[in-house]
This record gives sequence, structure tokens and C-alpha cells, in this order.
Amino acid sequence: MIYSLRGIVQEISPTYTVVEANGVGYFVGISLQTSQKIVLGTNVFLYIQQIFREDAHLLFGFYTQEEKEMFNLLISVNGVGPASSLIMLSSLSISEIASGILSSNALLLQKVKGIGAKTAERIIIELRDKVQKFNTLDYQSTLSINNKTKDEALSALEVLGIAKKMSEKLADRILKQNPDLSVEELVKQILKSL
Repeated sequence: MIYSLRGIVQEISPTYTVVEANGVGYFVGISLQTSQKIVLGTNVFLYIQQIFREDAHLLFGFYTQEEKEMFNLLISVNGVGPASSLIMLSSLSISEIASGILSSNALLLQKVKGIGAKTAERIIIELRDKVQKFNTLDYQSTLSINNKTKDEALSALEVLGIAKKMSEKLADRILKQNPDLSVEELVKQILKSL
């Protein structure tokens, strides 16, 4: 089982990165939180969660141990898979997820694409006792991104299965009101607007 990965960032997008370690490139799924903290061509250390399926062996990487722990808690809930967990970690900060669960705020969790009313209730019931320690954490990204923000955001949303036409209109409207948004914030606002 791979626990962590240290190497050079070969490729990066809002939803995945390729990390080269000892001549091998590892394709690693990531959230926007992690994507904002790693830089192309530099050394990176990621905590890894390896998931085996009949058709694939998947790697998911996290910049912090807390994000990995939250990911594992989320995927432990029936009906929440790795993709939904990454969307949730891309849409909300760890502390927002925790406070939403602790305050039984199902509507907050339902704002995340792919999380319906029943799944939100299940997350709240199953994780209420397990997320107390995350409630005081705040992992809002403060990094801003250059003029590729819109393209990167649309690319990330497309990978997450959201139609480009729909997200492009929302992106234009949001960027008109706030042109200095980071990719992460833009994607969050688009996801909340859907």
C-alpha cells in the first residue's frame, strides 16, 4: 500500500497531477485545495490513498494529512465515492464540511454536485461523531491564479462531468462581478450556482 509520494510535479490540473518519483510518473487524483498548493516542476510531498477496483488501481493525493482523513471519512459513507469526495473537498473547505455535518446542515452538503438529500443525511448521521476535530480547521486557499483561471476552472468542471456550456455562462457572470477570483474559488462558486 502506498502511503505517501515525494517527487517532481510533471503535470498539474485542478483535478489531477503527475508526480515523477525515481523515474516513474504517478497519476494522482487531487482536489482543488491540493491543486492550489503544488507548483509545476517543483518537489512535492503528497499523502496518498490507494483504492483498488476490479478495473483500476487509483491513487488520490492530499497536501495535508487532515484532507486525507476527511476524504477517507467521506468515502466510508455508503453512496459517496472517491469522485464525490474530491468534488466535496473542492467545493467546501474541511472546516465547512465539518461544521455542516456537526450542525446537521444538509442543505450546505447538497450544494455539492452529486450529493442529494438522502446522501447528505447519511453523511451527517454517519460522520457526526467523527468530524469534531476538523471543526476548528480552516483551509481556505489564498493563492490567486493568472488569466488562465476561467479555462482551468472549465477544464476541472468538465472532468467532474459538468457540461461546458452551462459552466461557461456561469463563469462569465461570476468573473464579471469578481475578476480576481482564483480557479478554486471560481469552481466553488460555479458548483454552488448549479
